[in-house]
Amino acid sequence: MFIRLGNNMIEAADQLFTKIRAYDSSVDEDRFRRAFVFGMEAHDGQTRASGDPYYTHPIAVANLLADMQLDLDTVITALLHDTVEDCEVSLTALDNEFGSSVSQLVDGVTKLSLIGRQTGENLLQAENFRKLLLAMSEDVRVLLIKLADRAHNMHTISHIPKQEKRARIARETLDIYAPLAELIGVTNLQHSLEDKAFAVLHQEMAQTISARLEFMVQESEIVIPMISVELQDVVERGGVECSVNGRLKSAYSIWRKMQRKKVTMDQLSDIMAFRVLVPSSEDCYRALGCVHAAYPNVMGRIKDYISTPKRNGYQSIHTGVIGPENHKIEIQVRTPEMHSVAEYGVAAHWDYKTNIFDKNMFKFKWIEELVGILDEEAGAEEFLEHTKMDLYHDQVFCFTPRGDLIALPKGATAVDFAYAVHSKVGEKCCGVRINGKNRQLATELENGDKIEIVTKSSAKPLAEWENFVKTGRAKSGIRRAVRAERAVEFSRVGRSMLQKAFSENNKRLQKRVLNKIPQLFNVQKMEDIFAQIGEGRLQPGLVLEKLYPDLAKSKKRTKSAGEGSRAKTKKNKPLLTIQGVNSGVAITTARCCHPLPGEEIVGIFTTGKGVTVHRVDCATLVDFNDMPELWMDVGWEHEGPRRVLGRLNTVLSNEPGALAAVATIIGQQGGNISDIHLTDRSADFFSFKLDLEVKDVEHMRTIIAVLQANNFVESVERSSTVKV
Repeated sequence: MFIRLGNNMIEAADQLFTKIRAYDSSVDEDRFRRAFVFGMEAHDGQTRASGDPYYTHPIAVANLLADMQLDLDTVITALLHDTVEDCEVSLTALDNEFGSSVSQLVDGVTKLSLIGRQTGENLLQAENFRKLLLAMSEDVRVLLIKLADRAHNMHTISHIPKQEKRARIARETLDIYAPLAELIGVTNLQHSLEDKAFAVLHQEMAQTISARLEFMVQESEIVIPMISVELQDVVERGGVECSVNGRLKSAYSIWRKMQRKKVTMDQLSDIMAFRVLVPSSEDCYRALGCVHAAYPNVMGRIKDYISTPKRNGYQSIHTGVIGPENHKIEIQVRTPEMHSVAEYGVAAHWDYKTNIFDKNMFKFKWIEELVGILDEEAGAEEFLEHTKMDLYHDQVFCFTPRGDLIALPKGATAVDFAYAVHSKVGEKCCGVRINGKNRQLATELENGDKIEIVTKSSAKPLAEWENFVKTGRAKSGIRRAVRAERAVEFSRVGRSMLQKAFSENNKRLQKRVLNKIPQLFNVQKMEDIFAQIGEGRLQPGLVLEKLYPDLAKSKKRTKSAGEGSRAKTKKNKPLLTIQGVNSGVAITTARCCHPLPGEEIVGIFTTGKGVTVHRVDCATLVDFNDMPELWMDVGWEHEGPRRVLGRLNTVLSNEPGALAAVATIIGQQGGNISDIHLTDRSADFFSFKLDLEVKDVEHMRTIIAVLQANNFVESVERSSTVKV
C-alpha cells in the first residue's frame, strides 16, 4: 500500500498512528492507513500558498486532534475534511469507504466552507457562524475539527499575500473561533488562535510585547523554577502532595490586561502564572490555605470555579499573591482531571471503553440557547451580534426560588435572568424580587442573588428593555416581540386604511374579496397585505386597481377635477407627512427635543403610539442606531396659522418683575406661554422650563433673541435631551 508514498509521508503516517495508539490501543490500523492514502491521492498535485504540498495541512490538523486524544473517526475526518470541497470526492464514496460517521462529519465541515460565497463579507461571516452553531449542536466534533483547521491555517497565515485578507481572517478568528474554543474549554487551541490573530491585527504591539517577553525569558529561566520549587515546598509542608509548573503569560493575554487596566507592560506585575496540581478537590482548598498562610494575597483575585464551574465545565481555584522575592504571581490550583478538562475541554470526555465519542455530554445549555435564537426571526448578522455579546463576558451566578443555578454575563439584569429561565418567562415578566425585596427589572444582578420573576399574562416586553439587557437571548426575544407587536399595529392600521379606501370608492370589503387579494400580490395571508399598507409599503389604491381595473380609468378622467379642488383642501393639510405612509398612523412630536416646523426631522415608529418625530440632532436617537427598521422619513407640510409647542430652558435674575418682563416679551413677539415649570431657585437666580406655542423654528429664534437682550435674562436656550 505504501509504495505510493514517499519516505516523508510514510514517516508522517507512522508518527500519527503511534500518537493515536498511545491512548487507544484498539485503534484500527488498516482503516487509518486507508484513510491516509485516500486523502494523499485525492490532494495529489495540489499545493498551499506556502508552496508546500497541500496534504501537509490535513496531516497537521489530524495531529492537533490526536494531541487532544480524540477518536479515530475524528482524526480520519481531519485527514479527509477538504476532499469533498477541493477534490470532487463524493460523500457517498466516503460513506462506503469509512462509514456514515466520517461522511457526516466531513459534510458538516464542508458546509461551513461553502455557505454564502456569493454574499458580502459580514453576511458571510454571520452565515458561517450560524451554520457552525447548527452543526455543533448535533455533533461538537465538527467544531473541534474546524477549530483545529483554523489553528493550522492561522499558523501559516503569513503566506497569504494580501494584507486585507489576512486581517479579515484574523478578525474572524479573534471574534468568533477563539471565544468558541474557550466556551468548549479547548484552551490550547484558544491561546494559539488568539496569539496568531493578535500578531496579524496588532503587528507592532505584538512584536513589542514578544520582544519584551523574550528578554524576560532569560530571567524567568531562573525565577520560574525557583518559585515553582518554593511553592511546592510550601504546599507539601502543609501535608498536600502536589506538582507545580510555571510559565510567562501569552502576548495576547498581556495585551488584553493592558487594555483592561489601561497600563503599560512595565506597570504589569503579574505576568507569571503557576499551576498547582493536587490529588483531590479537598486538597485544592487545603493547598489554597497553605499558599495564603505563606504569602499575602491580592484582594479581589480569588475565584472559585470548583464549587461553581464555568459553562464549559472548567474547574480550578484562582488566586493572586505576592510570592517569593516579592513577585506578584497568579496561581491556579486544580486536580489532574480538572487540568485535562481545562486543556482539552469537551475532548477530555471521549469514552475509551466504548470507543465512542459521547455526544450527549455536549448538549451544553449555552449551545441550546444559541440554536434557539436561530428559530427566531432574526437575520444572520443580528444573530452573530447577539452571540458575540454572550461570548465575551465574565459571569455572575444567580439562583431561582427552587435553588437552580443560572449563569449570566456580568452586568446582566433581571430581564436577562427571566429570558434565561425560559423565553415565555421573559415575555410575560412584569416585576422582580431580588433576595426577597422588590427591585426594578433593570437592576444588575450580583453573585448569589436569589431571583423571583413576577409574571402577568397581559405583560409584554418593552422596546426600551433592549437598552439595558446584556444577553443575546434577551435582546433577540425583545426584538422578536416588538416586531410582532409592530406587525399587529401596522395590520390594524392597514385594515382601517383599506376599508376607508373601499368605502370612498363605493366598494364593499367582503370576505370573498379579501380571499383574492393575497394571491394578487403573491403573499401568504391577508394580514401581510394589511401590514404592508400600514407601513406604507403598499398603497390602498393599488389594491383597488388590482381588483377593479376600471377604477384606474375613472381616476384619469377625474384628475382635472381633483386639481381644481386643491385650493379648498389646502387649509386641511396635516402638520406632518411621512414619506410612504398614508393617513391613519398617529404622529406626535417628541417631548425630548420639541421639533419645530423648519427644522430637519426624522420619525421613529413606536408601538402603540405610531410615529414620534424628533429633531435630527436629538440625543435620544442614539438609542435607535441599531434599529434602522424603526426610522422613517418625515417632512413638514403645514402652511397655515396652526401653532406647535416648543420648550425653552430659562434662567432669570431673582428680582421683582423678571417673570412679568419675560411674559410681556413673549406676548409682544406673538408667542403664547402654555406651561411654566420651576426647576431650581437660589438667592440670585431661578430656573424654569417654559413651554411656548409658536409658528415655526424662526418664530422661536426671534423670541429667544429678544429674550437674550433683556437684563433680567441670564440665559435662555432650546430644551433638548443630553445623553451622558
